[in-house]
Amino acid sequence: MLARLSGTLVDVDPRGNLGLVDPGHGLTYEVLLPAFVTTRLVPREGQALTLHTLHFLEGSSQGTTLFPRIAGFATREDKAFFELFVTVKGIGHRRALRAMVFAPSTLAAAIADRDLKLIQTMPEVGKRLAETIVVTLKGKVDPWIGGAATPSKPIRDALEPDAVATSPSGGTLARDALEVLTQLGEPRTEALQSIERLLSADDAPADVEALIAAVYAARS
Repeated sequence: MLARLSGTLVDVDPRGNLGLVDPGHGLTYEVLLPAFVTTRLVPREGQALTLHTLHFLEGSSQGTTLFPRIAGFATREDKAFFELFVTVKGIGHRRALRAMVFAPSTLAAAIADRDLKLIQTMPEVGKRLAETIVVTLKGKVDPWIGGAATPSKPIRDALEPDAVATSPSGGTLARDALEVLTQLGEPRTEALQSIERLLSADDAPADVEALIAAVYAARS
């Protein structure tokens, strides 16, 4: 079984959460990616990377044919979180990949805090499924909270600028900033997208006030 895949990132399709990786020797692998990883890889086409991989079988619409698929992750910790996430009833592999617009540390903190509003902003996740996610995974996600699962080189800088900092209130910058922005009348989903984009940058804001200011500055 292919556990890791190293090669050149040939192409990225954010809409399909899909990447093409060429390890050489005339081979090109089609790799399914979590949504939060896909967006970070777009500017890195043509560069070398290493992905931790997971294999699964996907059925056809008639359910009579199974297709082998490869999913790729920035770190072993991300892969382990995904394997835990798909144990939730109603979440298959494809749905999980589309839904994971947050890094595992952010999602784990939301689950631990029973932040159903944040979880429901994930694609294809309604109130009932959000509640199922919390009930199923609460108490199991502690290793990922606050970026406790440390990324490993060489892909940390490329894929995992994600060691989510904590704020003075004890939460994460993302969740605390989101709460303030929604209180100020900002649409929750748009605010969340802005926060995720800013926190993935090399010069990410270090506190809630700076993060909120950066959200408004990016729009001006």
